[in-house]
Amino acid sequence: MSEAKAASYLSTETVPLPYCPGCGHTVIASAIDKALVKIKADPRKTVIVTDIGCIGLADRNFTTSAFHGLHGRSITYACGLKLARPELTVITLMGDGACGIGGTHLLNAARRNIGISLIVANNFNYGMTGGQHSVTTPSASLTSTTPFGNVERPLDLCATAIAAGAPWVYRATAYDKDLPDALARAISQPGFAMIDIWELCVAYYSPRNDFKKADLLDLMAGQTVRFGQLADDPRPEYSESCRRAQQTAPGAASSRREIEVRHSHRLERQIGVVLAGRAGQKIRSAAALFAQAAIASGLHATQKDDYPITVMTGHSASEVILGPERIDFTGIDVPDHVVLIAPEGVKQMRARLAALPETSVVYADFALELPATRARVHRLPFAEAAQKTGKTSLGVLALSCFLEHQGMFPRAALEETLRDVLKPEVAAASAQAAAAGAALADTIAAG
Repeated sequence: MSEAKAASYLSTETVPLPYCPGCGHTVIASAIDKALVKIKADPRKTVIVTDIGCIGLADRNFTTSAFHGLHGRSITYACGLKLARPELTVITLMGDGACGIGGTHLLNAARRNIGISLIVANNFNYGMTGGQHSVTTPSASLTSTTPFGNVERPLDLCATAIAAGAPWVYRATAYDKDLPDALARAISQPGFAMIDIWELCVAYYSPRNDFKKADLLDLMAGQTVRFGQLADDPRPEYSESCRRAQQTAPGAASSRREIEVRHSHRLERQIGVVLAGRAGQKIRSAAALFAQAAIASGLHATQKDDYPITVMTGHSASEVILGPERIDFTGIDVPDHVVLIAPEGVKQMRARLAALPETSVVYADFALELPATRARVHRLPFAEAAQKTGKTSLGVLALSCFLEHQGMFPRAALEETLRDVLKPEVAAASAQAAAAGAALADTIAAG
């Protein structure tokens, strides 16, 4: 979609919106679409983050990027996206139920002023799971969990966010004619922005309480809460403040290191590599060094790690994606190459090994018991070769063997990365391991 010509950000493939007739979520989703059109958002740099709840179904209807996760946690995902990619426009959609579940995330995002826009579809109950009462359910309201009337005092989401330090807060209803404009202003804020939109749940709350539009407006009038712009006090956004502090801190300039491209590569397509072993074998460190060497060879690289909460026990695995073009994700569905150096890694990878196609290649230590697989398997004495270089360099040794055999970029790039990143004594042992791994690759070729 062209940024300048976007007439709508709602996908023609997923319409109509998946809501009950008369549901306020439909109005809110349509207003968000109009807001995106108004600000001419780049769909390639816009992410809508949702979690469980009826409003969470809306993400699939937009042509932007999307992230869908656990109930009440969408703020955390949104904050992570914004901190990792500050150039993105990150929009979070939550219901009032999710705000109750993830209340601490709301407080901290507001307190830190992380540059996300939070849109709350507030219909006073948990609409997806049967109409239970939420933190915003008005007093005396009937719900499936308050059949005799709600005795709790409802939480003022806006006042809570303001008390936590939110610089921009707005309360609206789904019936406001200027809702798209208010949403556009919220999405355009550089820091944390929250807009609490009151609406109707026609499936549960409205029928149980004989609650219609007029009653919503009467509720507004009878409440002590205020509507419209409640806070507009801009201050430096969190990630910008972090970068500024890092840049001005003593010794900051010397601690930053850019990876210089000093080598070439031979990759013509994107590939996925998995290194798997046991905790304590420096799996993640070896994968990071390998990825940095790839970047020094002009490749793009991502890394995703998998390990248990225990220390020095269990598995450890790293997924590294390499490619000549930009990579916008980290997961590997089907690895092109798997490097195995310990039984714990094999156990963790067992199901994926069994499903590998014939085009995949596995590099495994001689001593490991592998499940049946269609992939081509190279057996190598990784552990034996590492006895001279140290067990913590086993990952570097195995990856160097794989690299030498595949020849996707020069081993010199890996050796230079070891010298540049590691302490001299560690770099020396790792360089020895890399040389030993390269020598093992010659035995594959000979075989």
